[in-house]
Amino acid sequence: MTAPDIETVVVGAGLVGLAAARALALAGHDVLVLERHAAIGQETSSRSSEVIHAGLYYPPGSLRAKFCVEGRRLLYEFARETGVPVARCGKLLVATAAADCARLDALAANARACGVKDLASLTAAEARALEPELSCAAAVLSPSTGVIDSHALLVALEGHLRAEDGNVVLNHAVEEIGIGSDGTFELSIASGTQAPARLTARNLVLAAGLGATRLGTRIPYRPGYRVPQVYPARGHYYALASKAPFRHLVYPMPDSGWLGIHLTLDIAGRAKFGPDLEWQDGEPSYVFDEQDGARRAAFEAEIRRYWPGLPGGALHPAYVGVRPKIYKAGEPVADFAIHGASHHGVDRLVALYGIESPGLTSSLAIGAHVAGML
Repeated sequence: MTAPDIETVVVGAGLVGLAAARALALAGHDVLVLERHAAIGQETSSRSSEVIHAGLYYPPGSLRAKFCVEGRRLLYEFARETGVPVARCGKLLVATAAADCARLDALAANARACGVKDLASLTAAEARALEPELSCAAAVLSPSTGVIDSHALLVALEGHLRAEDGNVVLNHAVEEIGIGSDGTFELSIASGTQAPARLTARNLVLAAGLGATRLGTRIPYRPGYRVPQVYPARGHYYALASKAPFRHLVYPMPDSGWLGIHLTLDIAGRAKFGPDLEWQDGEPSYVFDEQDGARRAAFEAEIRRYWPGLPGGALHPAYVGVRPKIYKAGEPVADFAIHGASHHGVDRLVALYGIESPGLTSSLAIGAHVAGML
């Protein structure tokens, strides 16, 4: 048996890929991360709300619930230890009409069943005492919700990986994946105009986000296994031109798998609103489409349900994020899919699909879980 070139390859240098690579390196693996873009975190990881979620929305016992609650704890600890900017500003989940109060109570009960123990139910007057500009019928305060500098987090994870002698190679796209007779993974890797290179690895982690299905289908599995299909969904974000009169994040009631047009604050206290939900066909686009003013008007209408004092013309385009969902529009929200040999029958392969929100919050917990699987 010929020794492989590298012990463990992670495909994808987003937050989850880097978190998995760091956890594997800390566990003693020789790790190489391959990233097709020119910088780390160029897809989902750098175009999110940057929120550390408490774990309110997910079914008890699901991977989303488990990893969100555990990941939140790990993420605050990691930020404190490494100096990554973070703010535990808290969030108000609001019922903007009396008809929504029962759903608000149900969400609070769901969160407690997931292990979120610090929620406080507020009357409209109590919520306005915290945020005088807020309009609502009732609210739930989540004090452990916060925001983090996702770019600094990416850099810190890469730094930890390199400190353990791991490495990240940019501008290298995995094109094909084979499996040798001895079970070694054989990767064909493209880089610019150069001829494809060949690399072998004992272990393989696919954390490719939007490209996960394309890569996953390159591998021969046992009969009956189907690679989850990724369905890209765009979300636009608007920023506020002036300082926001809020200290907490504000979220309306969710609509199925969409959390609504929410107000978030970055580390500097600047406000942004979004994302909306726009399903994509084919290659996703990051171009901000205002739809001749229709999108801005829709945002303003949604925001004024909980902030009626939003000034006219105060929103300006910020950015577009694309989430790698593994369910179609109208289908039930799917859980994270983290597939090992028990799913697909391939030893020493871990493939991750549908790692969207709360993926940032869950990243360190998912990384530890992946390392445990290998």
